[in-house]
Amino acid sequence: MSWLTKTLSSSIGKKVLMAITGLFLCSFLIIHLIGNLQLFKDDGGYAFNTYTVFMTTNPLIKTVSYVLYFSILFHAIWGIYLEIQNKKARPQGYAMSKNQGSLASRNMAILGTIIFVYIAVHLGDFWYEYKFGHLPYVSYTENVNTGEVIAIESLASDYTQDVKMLEVMDQEAGTKTTTVKDLYMEAEEAFSKPLLVIFYVISMIVLGFHLLHGFQSGFQTLGLNHPKYNPLIKKIGVWIFAILIPFAFAVIPVYFLIK
Repeated sequence: MSWLTKTLSSSIGKKVLMAITGLFLCSFLIIHLIGNLQLFKDDGGYAFNTYTVFMTTNPLIKTVSYVLYFSILFHAIWGIYLEIQNKKARPQGYAMSKNQGSLASRNMAILGTIIFVYIAVHLGDFWYEYKFGHLPYVSYTENVNTGEVIAIESLASDYTQDVKMLEVMDQEAGTKTTTVKDLYMEAEEAFSKPLLVIFYVISMIVLGFHLLHGFQSGFQTLGLNHPKYNPLIKKIGVWIFAILIPFAFAVIPVYFLIK
């Protein structure tokens, strides 16, 4: 395994670790966005709250989540470490023209640090509250034939249950009542604060700049660099990861603020 240690400790090896964790986090963004789009459904949070239960109980998802947490920490700390190493290697800096290198490429460490702060705030607002906070429960009564939510009831603040999702079928009425923690209400309350919404939107703009350089750079670092496919990779990096995904995430808090 000495060859692996030597490779990963080399300059290119360190960049490879950044590329792998970065591209993994990019794939997570897609999955996370698909789930968060449930917030736009006009069902009082039924789809989003049940999706949250799935994401926190499915064994495969839970395992991937641990890898995700590690990747976030590693990518942030490793990025700062590489930036410090680069500055030590060239303490006087290069003679660089103003047009050499993009704004994003020259400030990846700063952008990454802002994103890390955003992630910490985001996890505190939602992940921590869901896991360790005192979120109230809500019950949804659904018509099993049409899938329509016909009744929503917020339960008493002292209500609790042993499972994350309790489902009760009423065969005679043709309904199903589902009781879950109301993380949707937490989103409504959090995004009713203009300053927090502004912070989220600015963070998504920063994320867009970070991905503008990071996505394509990750492929290049891994050697996946071919004239035939580079234009496609660049378009995906720009239009999907740097623009579409951050924009979609930014729309969510704005939607709740003006809702």
